[in-house]
Amino acid sequence: MKMSFSYFLLLSIFILFVSVSHSLSDLEVLLKLKSSMVGPSGSGLEDWNHSSPPSAHCSFSGVTCDDYSQVTSISISFVPLSGSIPPEIGHLKNLISLTLSATNLTGELPLEMSNLTSIKFINISSNNFSGTIHRSMIAKLTELEVFNVYNNNLSGKLPTEFVKLKGLKTLHLGGNYFSGEIPKVYSELQSLESLGLQGNGLTGKIPGSLCRLLNLTELHLGYFNSFEGGIPPEFGLLSSLIILDMASCNLSGEIPKTLGNLKMLEQLYLQTNQLGGQIPSELSGLISLESLDLSVNELSGHLPESLSELKNLILLNLFVNHFHGPVPSFIGDLPNLEVLQIWGNNFTSELPENLGLKGNLQLLDVTGNKLTGKIPCHLCRGGKLRMLILMENYFSGSIPEEIGECESLVRVRLMKNLLNGTIPSRLLSLPLLNFLELNDNHFTGELPPQMSAKKLDTFALSNNSIAGKIPPAIGNLVSLTSLSLETNRLFGELPVEISNLKKLSKLDISGNNISGRVPTSIVDCPELTSIDLSKNSLDGEIPIGISKLRKLTFLDLSRNHLSGPIPEEMGSMISLTILDLSYNNFSGRLPSGNQFEYFSNISFAGNANLCLPHNLSCPSTQESIPRRHSRSSRTTKIVLITVIVLVTFALLLVVRCVVFSRKRRAQNRS
Repeated sequence: MKMSFSYFLLLSIFILFVSVSHSLSDLEVLLKLKSSMVGPSGSGLEDWNHSSPPSAHCSFSGVTCDDYSQVTSISISFVPLSGSIPPEIGHLKNLISLTLSATNLTGELPLEMSNLTSIKFINISSNNFSGTIHRSMIAKLTELEVFNVYNNNLSGKLPTEFVKLKGLKTLHLGGNYFSGEIPKVYSELQSLESLGLQGNGLTGKIPGSLCRLLNLTELHLGYFNSFEGGIPPEFGLLSSLIILDMASCNLSGEIPKTLGNLKMLEQLYLQTNQLGGQIPSELSGLISLESLDLSVNELSGHLPESLSELKNLILLNLFVNHFHGPVPSFIGDLPNLEVLQIWGNNFTSELPENLGLKGNLQLLDVTGNKLTGKIPCHLCRGGKLRMLILMENYFSGSIPEEIGECESLVRVRLMKNLLNGTIPSRLLSLPLLNFLELNDNHFTGELPPQMSAKKLDTFALSNNSIAGKIPPAIGNLVSLTSLSLETNRLFGELPVEISNLKKLSKLDISGNNISGRVPTSIVDCPELTSIDLSKNSLDGEIPIGISKLRKLTFLDLSRNHLSGPIPEEMGSMISLTILDLSYNNFSGRLPSGNQFEYFSNISFAGNANLCLPHNLSCPSTQESIPRRHSRSSRTTKIVLITVIVLVTFALLLVVRCVVFSRKRRAQNRS
């Protein structure tokens, strides 16, 4: 008996000795992690080096230890690592928190992670981990509270073993390639506060039993999933819910009235689905709601007046649906509204006169409706309006002067309306303005003489009735890449200050009454790819140096009064693919080579003195005299030949007279 006990004791000591001798210290584990996770470039974890003090590893970046120098936390984010998590990580028995986020790690999650029995927090999001999540690993992590593998390449079915983790509060499996249905047993995760399954390939019906997760504050199910059916009405029982995101996941049917019971809900995202019917008036019960996005669905009807109860609403997106009727006046009374996007519907009548009066409006987009009346003058009351997009409606009247004073504006798009009057004097001097589209309206008057919007990238004013000259101040718009002033009533010469627009790519002033010469300074705009000055009254010659525009692909100077030869240097403009010089007064021969071999004769039609290829009546192209001197040379030759002919004719006439006189004398003598 004593011998058996002694043998057992010795065996136990031996096993303990072997296990201890084969276990790794925390320092050794960290160095193993480094060797596995740092790529050939050696970037990242530079201070993770072997040191003599036994607790030196506790000062490694991202490492936290307890009082016994045992690693309890590793936190590394946005460090350019590579490689994978080695199996040795399982030796960190006291690890409570592991964060390896956005570190470019790959490979599968090692099964040895199941040995991290003390761990409560795992965040390995935004990497390139692949394969499946070992079910046996999950079951052993009994202390786990947070498991976040968002944005990786994991696949397979959603593991059901998570239900064994009674303390689990956050489960984020989104942004991967999980497939199949949402397990109904997930409704047993009674401690769960945040569930993220978005951005996978999940199918089937959404389990209504998830309504049993009464502690749930966030539920993310949208994006790339393709569920059958609609929103479970039972979700109205999720009384603690703050965020419900079911966007872009193939939902159909109507919006359940029961969602109006979610008194704590702040964000509701149902956009890009196939939801139909009307907005339930019961949604007025969402008294905490700040963001409501129902865009890109099949919703219809009027906006219910009961939504006026949503006093905390900051964002309201209803675009691309089938709503009709007027925009309710209560929209202007929402005290915190910052974003209103209702474009792509059938709203009629006028915008509420009080819209913007509360002073918080930042973005307004009502494009593509049937709205009429004047633009409300209070839209920038609080000086916060950044985007004003009203295009493709039937707005009339002038642009309120208050809009011209709105220094927060970045984008203004008012094209394709019935607006008239003059352009506000300060509109083109707003300091943040980047995009201005006023085309296809009935604006009159002249361009503002002062312009200083140094951030303006695009300015479109075509198809209006703007008259007067283009002011020299146009050269102050130094960030301009696109200038469209076509089809107006502009006259006078093009200002030389256009040469200040070094970023200009597109210039279109066609269909006006611009006169004078094409300014030679235009060749100092090196980014130009398109120039259209057609249908004006320009004269003179094409500027010397036009070949400096190395990026020019489109040039239209047709229907002007330009004259002289086409510069020979244009033959070297290999970027030029579209050219129209028709109906001018050009003369001489075309430049030879390159693109000019491919341009159609239509590009040069209506130039009576221009010699086109294959015209046999043209002089030889083999002349060595430069083109601009050959014309005068030919003129000199013609004059000399004419003089010689006249002199010869005169001499013949004199000789004839002398001969005739002698004959008469001879006859008289006889």
